[in-house]
Amino acid sequence: MYYKSTRNNALRYTASEAILKGLSDDGGLFMPEKLPVLDKSLKELAEMDYRAVAYEVMKLYLTDYTEEELKYCIDHAYDDKFDTEDKVVLHREGNACYLELFHGPTIAFKDMALSILPYLMTTAAKKNELKEEIVILTATSGDTGKAALAGFADVPGTRIMVFYPKDGVSKIQEKQMVTQKGGNVRVVGIRGNFDDAQNGVKAMFNDKELRDELKNRGYVFSSANSINIGRLIPQIVYYVYAYTKLLKEAVIADGEEINICVPTGNFGNILAAYFAKQLGVPVGRLVCASNKNRVLTDFFKSGTYDKLHEMDDKGEFTEKREFMLTSSPSMDILISSNLERLIYLICGEDDFKCAALMKSLVRDGSYEIDESMRGKLKDFSAGFADEEACAAAIKKIYEEDSYVIDPHTAVAAAVYEKYGAESGDTRKCVIASTASPYKFPEAVLKALGADAQGEELTDRLHEISKVNLPAAITELKNAAVLHDTVCDTDEMKEKVREFLN
Repeated sequence: MYYKSTRNNALRYTASEAILKGLSDDGGLFMPEKLPVLDKSLKELAEMDYRAVAYEVMKLYLTDYTEEELKYCIDHAYDDKFDTEDKVVLHREGNACYLELFHGPTIAFKDMALSILPYLMTTAAKKNELKEEIVILTATSGDTGKAALAGFADVPGTRIMVFYPKDGVSKIQEKQMVTQKGGNVRVVGIRGNFDDAQNGVKAMFNDKELRDELKNRGYVFSSANSINIGRLIPQIVYYVYAYTKLLKEAVIADGEEINICVPTGNFGNILAAYFAKQLGVPVGRLVCASNKNRVLTDFFKSGTYDKLHEMDDKGEFTEKREFMLTSSPSMDILISSNLERLIYLICGEDDFKCAALMKSLVRDGSYEIDESMRGKLKDFSAGFADEEACAAAIKKIYEEDSYVIDPHTAVAAAVYEKYGAESGDTRKCVIASTASPYKFPEAVLKALGADAQGEELTDRLHEISKVNLPAAITELKNAAVLHDTVCDTDEMKEKVREFLN
């Protein structure tokens, strides 16, 4: 299995090479030459644990890793750092099955992929006889940063630098990052939003002069964002595993279609669900749920991706699109980078066409796909939930089921409820529950009508939810701040140079 750039089909890399590079030199994202299908039945997979399912899925994509190498990576990633033996938990309420992806060390879904990425990357470095030290540059909207920092902290042969929007993450998300220990880590807040941070990181990846300068000093850039194919592939696993778990528990029959609803920002998580469908998992509808930053909803409804203008009730892009700070900050994104991979597929893997559309996004702030491409998006539905709908979903689910969810999961729950009412679709739905409510105690307490002022909000939420405080929260209470640097976006490059001394 070789990997190509979405912007240049002539470039071919092995999986390990693509993981090391993170982003193609032409700015494109790596895609497999073909999307594989499972070589074992879902019934067979239903008898396996999470690690075994992970191997059966990932071996189809990472074909230059030996069985021994891949199993080493999987076994070390999915060990006792998770607080449940299954690694993920399915909480069922009627037709909704909440796929809890937050049982790892940073209590967010990013742990599922970022626990294994350091092992995949260091194994790839050995395979390719890489002499340089790997420098991970990552922009985060909240969760990727901490999960990447935790995964790469003190990993030999690597350094990691994370940029986050200073006023665009929750207090707990920020404290998780700025208290991160490790001799090879650095965290920098930027004055701007996530898109500003992401654009700054992409600009450094595309800066040949900077890359050459650092290579001469013994460093090479890579990424831990979901633009790295090594981040995306492990995410496919938990959708396959969710189906097999429902099958084993006789919640569904073999071959029965399910829907999947994902709270979506950078589009990587829902793209992984799409790849799971291509593997052969019987998925009916993929529901893309956005918050008030509804650029993806507008895209799926219109075929136009416009980061500058919002679609009105007539389907016209007339309103100026504002970047909104919401209670679901990991979705506060207007440039969903992983959508490029889907665009590449639906344009028939035409690299020239895909590159032109991405160039239009940079130049004009928008692009429009043609009717033939729109016809290939029939697997998807999309909707958005504003702050009021998000809070209402948290309250309703708690009052009806005594189950507490975080704001990102609530966005998905609200969007899916509306989708079901409008479509009449009664298939069972796996809703990706992407973070613990303890990561956003203020927003959750407000939604529940509880006191959200002062200190010890997590203790107050514990009294309501009756769910034990995760270790990640208790460890934060007395953690010292180790990173306090803040900079403007035009200073990011210099901060990297300072970090590498």
